[in-house]
Amino acid sequence: MDTTTLIGLTAAFCTTAAFIPQVIQILRTGNVEGISLLMYSIFTCGVAMWLTYGIILEDLPMLLANLITLILALAVLILTIKKRRRK
Repeated sequence: MDTTTLIGLTAAFCTTAAFIPQVIQILRTGNVEGISLLMYSIFTCGVAMWLTYGIILEDLPMLLANLITLILALAVLILTIKKRRRK
């Protein structure tokens, strides 16, 4: 593995892992008051486009990071919508 790929994978891990605490917090507390639906909707669309771009380029770090980030961002978005509908 070359240095560029290693840097890309490390960056992908850091930016993707940043979403895990938010998902865990929502699951533990059920509190979604501070979550912006508009921001997460726009962000999720952007991540889906980055994932598509990574697939087209066959760029492993971009593909992995955006696939996992998309799953986590969708989790936050779906949990937020479900919790707010119950109120």
